[in-house]
Amino acid sequence: MTADYLFILAAGAAASGFINGLAGFGTALLALGFWLHIMPPVTAVSMVVVLSVVTGIQGVWVVRHAVYKHPKRLLRFGLPGVLGVPLGVAALAVIDAQFLKLTIGVMMVAYGGFFTFRKSLPRLRQPTPLRDSLIGFSGGLLGGASSLSGVLPTMWSAMRPWSKSETRAVLQPYNMVILGLAALMFLLQGHYTWDVVQQLLLALPVSLLFAQLGLALFKRLSDEQFRRLLIMLLFTSGVILLGKALI
Repeated sequence: MTADYLFILAAGAAASGFINGLAGFGTALLALGFWLHIMPPVTAVSMVVVLSVVTGIQGVWVVRHAVYKHPKRLLRFGLPGVLGVPLGVAALAVIDAQFLKLTIGVMMVAYGGFFTFRKSLPRLRQPTPLRDSLIGFSGGLLGGASSLSGVLPTMWSAMRPWSKSETRAVLQPYNMVILGLAALMFLLQGHYTWDVVQQLLLALPVSLLFAQLGLALFKRLSDEQFRRLLIMLLFTSGVILLGKALI
């Protein structure tokens, strides 16, 4: 590996680790923005899911009390999400993944753009167990079909009157489970060669370090600031996703 290669590898790991620590999602979009310039897509995605899961452990630990406080809420999202993953993978045979990403990108930009400039955000206070499960299942479908498992749960959570810890206690474990299943599938398909493992061993320490910086900033945010951050990140991620899909 050349010095340029190592720099881009480290830059992707740092950016993705920071955003994972700050918001609990967004690892793939940031890391792939760097890594797709130096490695094949399958290798890049295989590494991203591992980084998402490993760096996510720190975020879950920070909000572990909120996880213990509302375990049923997480299960309402997580169990249907697990069921949706293999169906999403199967759907790839009949759905154009590029068109799907364009559609999701437009939805993210429209949602993020609309709520970013509103003075007040919606607060859906009533219990919505069935809708929670539907969002979780749909996120699993999208995760299997396009690796975008966190988009719909993040949109939904940003409209709930949950604290930042309660929101993260749903989003981060949910994404870790979905992406952990993806990593297992990649492993069974033989994508984790020795070359990929070596690159992971270089990228993981950088990602873990910058995740700590993101977590430090997360702790300083108020609940309202965190909700705003999620919406702004959805908008920015949608713009990036659309740009990649169109180019």
